[in-house]
Amino acid sequence: MSIPFQELLDFDVATLSAKLRARDISPVEVTEAYLGRIEQTDGSLRAYITVTDTLARKAAKKAEVEIAAGKWRGPFHGVPIALKDLVYTRGIRTTGGSKILADFKPDHDATVWTRLKRGGAVLLGKLNLHEFAYGITSSNPHWGIVRNPYALDRIPGGSSGGSAAAIVARSAAATIGTDTGGSIRIPAALCGCVGLKPTWSRVSRYGVLPLAYTLDHVGPITRTVRDAAMMLQVIAGGDRNDSTSSRERVPDFSAGLDGEISGMRIGVIRELNDGLSEDVARSFNAALETLRSLGATVDHVTIPSLPMAGIMNGIITWAEALEIHEDWMRTRPQHYGDDVRRRLEIGMMTTATSYIRAQRARARTLAESIAVLADHDVLVAPAAAIVAPKIGTTQILEGREDRVDVVAAILRFTQPFNTTGQPAIAIPTGLSPDGLPIAMQLIGRPFGEHEVIRVAGAYERARGAFAPPPEIT
Repeated sequence: MSIPFQELLDFDVATLSAKLRARDISPVEVTEAYLGRIEQTDGSLRAYITVTDTLARKAAKKAEVEIAAGKWRGPFHGVPIALKDLVYTRGIRTTGGSKILADFKPDHDATVWTRLKRGGAVLLGKLNLHEFAYGITSSNPHWGIVRNPYALDRIPGGSSGGSAAAIVARSAAATIGTDTGGSIRIPAALCGCVGLKPTWSRVSRYGVLPLAYTLDHVGPITRTVRDAAMMLQVIAGGDRNDSTSSRERVPDFSAGLDGEISGMRIGVIRELNDGLSEDVARSFNAALETLRSLGATVDHVTIPSLPMAGIMNGIITWAEALEIHEDWMRTRPQHYGDDVRRRLEIGMMTTATSYIRAQRARARTLAESIAVLADHDVLVAPAAAIVAPKIGTTQILEGREDRVDVVAAILRFTQPFNTTGQPAIAIPTGLSPDGLPIAMQLIGRPFGEHEVIRVAGAYERARGAFAPPPEIT
């Protein structure tokens, strides 16, 4: 008996994979369900720049034949996924969300896609983003404004806005995002899904259009913590094409996912526990109580230089992004969106001494963070101080008089952990009274993804199912 399309879309990757392997469902029918969902929702969401429907159907048919023959490739065999449109796909348009690369077709695949494709994943298409990954709204002037599935007048976050919107709208089973100042965790937090930024160098960046070489991370955006662990398992590991990729042993990220966290120590970062909206503070404190109820010890810690880490991140990004875009800024400045061009112009005024000092200062924040983690298993903080603001909003009113800068209220919670390169995961904690997602993030030691995943998984089970968004039309 065939399963209704809607039910197929409701399966997370772990469930979908088990059913595909058992041949309870076929990759072809799953892929058709997702392509139908994209057609139904993307006129409103604008999560996709390119839909690779013909290639997806061909890959799904191939996966169906292989699975029927007992040639199982792994947990993503026959699973329909999508990639942020700065991940190279050979012969498939890869725009970076820009006008400049509107017709660019790479001659090779990014390593992350090579590994997923080798595992039998089906590519649905390339996802919309903030232009060149340089912003947090995903209001793209060239390819359309990405909208939040919970409220179409709200931003989805960025820069991986399409990656998170597609997950929540059920128009992809799993997606890949990138994170330079929070671009995996911010959209996951504002859209109500899971975003995992691995340790810097854990995942190869070969074939991924860069924003800032020493800050960029590649990672999964998914429905569940388990799905994120499964996807990281596929894409992690050293790569001879990326000299900066780590040869650190890749553990089983799902091992211990179902374990208890009783006795674990979780540190609440004081420097990231102020300036929260009432709704975010309420949800965050409730999440801390849930962690305590699971037997964890939750106490406050301090990382004194952490507020400066965001400033370091900004300086480094300004300089490194300009180096990447210098030629285009000289020859095609009019082809950038206004906000991205302004940021690149700031890079022109960033001095070499400022850049070097920011790079040198990173070690201090990392050392302080590691010192705190000597007697704590993970750290915890809100993922943002506010819920998703309305599209076009630069400031919001909190309380009776306080005006809050939208970018600062979001980025200051995520930027520090790009500066330190630590693993961090964003996970939903609840909905505001207006029905908008709220999230926290868990941060671990370098290459300590398994601990972050374990705590996030325990919290997710205790929290229970997360309420879906209204139907998108």
